[in-house]
Amino acid sequence: MKKIFILIFFIVLIIFPFYWYYFGPVSSSKEIKIFIIPKNLDGFDLVQKLEEGKFIKKNKILEFYINYFVFFNEIKPGGYRLSNNMWALDVFKKINGKPDLVWVSYSSCLRKEQIGEILAEALDWTSEELTKWNTVFTNSKPEYFEGVYYPDTYLIPVSENGEQVAKRLINRFNEKFAPYAEKYIAANIRWVTGLKIASLIAREAAGINDMKLISGIIWNRLDKSMPLQIDATMQYTLGKNSQGKWWGPIDIKEQQNDSPYNSYLHKGLPPTPICSPNIDYIDAALNPEETNCLFYLHDNFKQIHCSETYEEHLQNIKEYLN
Repeated sequence: MKKIFILIFFIVLIIFPFYWYYFGPVSSSKEIKIFIIPKNLDGFDLVQKLEEGKFIKKNKILEFYINYFVFFNEIKPGGYRLSNNMWALDVFKKINGKPDLVWVSYSSCLRKEQIGEILAEALDWTSEELTKWNTVFTNSKPEYFEGVYYPDTYLIPVSENGEQVAKRLINRFNEKFAPYAEKYIAANIRWVTGLKIASLIAREAAGINDMKLISGIIWNRLDKSMPLQIDATMQYTLGKNSQGKWWGPIDIKEQQNDSPYNSYLHKGLPPTPICSPNIDYIDAALNPEETNCLFYLHDNFKQIHCSETYEEHLQNIKEYLN
């Protein structure tokens, strides 16, 4: 009994102060803070960032412990809810677990169902939650049906539901579009009209160099009340093709599909945007290149060729595609 008492006394008097000094909390503050591990871990020093955030104490023993005993598993980028009153081992346990916020990133002009698939995988949504994203949360207003789920990199709490995520993406769109709002008003162009054109440009352009030319051609066709005849609207109407691709090749029969998005059968712009474009395409819709062209195509090297007449267009097809 006496030996047990001596052992306990030794632990309390000697080992615990040592352990507290090196592994104890930095402060008594219980305030929750978000500790962010970036998507790109190149050059990211985890120990240094934890020390700078005062989540762990700065000392060689703790650093040695972290580097050689703790992080056997690959750390996951994301956000972690930590406080300065956590013990070091609790911090390590938290960071070795699932993040509280996850990175979600997409850059190209995607339709909302594609964005929903990315979100569902990142946020571990059920099929029911994904269905609600497609039918409810992205349909709060007619103008929010498509096009306003801005392509960017987001750090999203896993606790957010589809409605909250939709608002987050719409808010990012509003932030990006704000500098252009007055410009669109001055040009007498409704923002939803500009967004529709921007989405068409985004799906049709082969790169940043030809987007303003395509914008000019689209505006020319609208001014002449010509059908836009843009294949991307057919792809949008079809949805996923037989190969399971959203924007894959389409059959010629799709041009007979009596959809309001069918730009072969119906003149003017589609009812909504067909994807969510970034600000470069929104700018291109507002600032088209001046051109007399009404037709265009991309060759096998993604080089654009435009023409003023249909006869010239047929010649371009023969020269660059056949």
